[in-house]
Amino acid sequence: MKEDAPELLRRALSSPRWEPRVVALSGVTDAYQPVEAKLRLTRRCLEVFAEFRNPVVIITKSALVARDADLLAELARHHAASVHVSVTSLDDGLRRALEPRASSPRGRLAAIETLAAAGVPVGVLSAPVIPGLNDSEIPAILSAAAEAGAREAGWVMLRLPHGVKELFESWLLRHFPDRRERVMSRLREVSGGALYDSRYHTRQRGTGVYAEQIRSLFELARRRAGLANERTTLSTAAFRRPGSAQLSLL
Repeated sequence: MKEDAPELLRRALSSPRWEPRVVALSGVTDAYQPVEAKLRLTRRCLEVFAEFRNPVVIITKSALVARDADLLAELARHHAASVHVSVTSLDDGLRRALEPRASSPRGRLAAIETLAAAGVPVGVLSAPVIPGLNDSEIPAILSAAAEAGAREAGWVMLRLPHGVKELFESWLLRHFPDRRERVMSRLREVSGGALYDSRYHTRQRGTGVYAEQIRSLFELARRRAGLANERTTLSTAAFRRPGSAQLSLL
């Protein structure tokens, strides 16, 4: 953990060299790890973003994001916040096996509802899509998220770079041995015969007939649910440096 993250963020945004831009939280690691309930580092960072009105987008699997609906709503009033909640499955048994430390499907949908009610633009990510395991759930996930108040939707195919391949296959053997061959075969199919295609434009969607079927399923479900396929555009127009106006008068 980086205990001084909020202070470092404040220093960065205060610098004249900082050009206002959208900052993404959780691009690599979820900013709402369970320990965030105690440390409140993400919340303190959001307090800084709200003070400066610098736009921020959050991607998370945690219902804890609803705790910060007040700060996100304040930013949203300046078109400076959006949240994307990742929902892997509506089956809590699968969720417990796949994401044991993440919030339940019900908790994530409740977070979408809380954020939407607060006026925060919120979307749902059906991610990761695992061919042969949870891809059939895409319509139900999008429908439930739309009912909760989501405005937009996206999806990401499971990626297995480097040593993750072995970890995932051993996970399948432990939890779903009867589906192992089917899932691994389809993962190879959507990755051109390998288990991972690192090319930028294909690694999140896959290629081939089965990947196209998933894309078509998602698009049909998205339209039926009334969800947009484009992310909310955030604005830097309201950015400010607190105290700069007073300093300019001296």
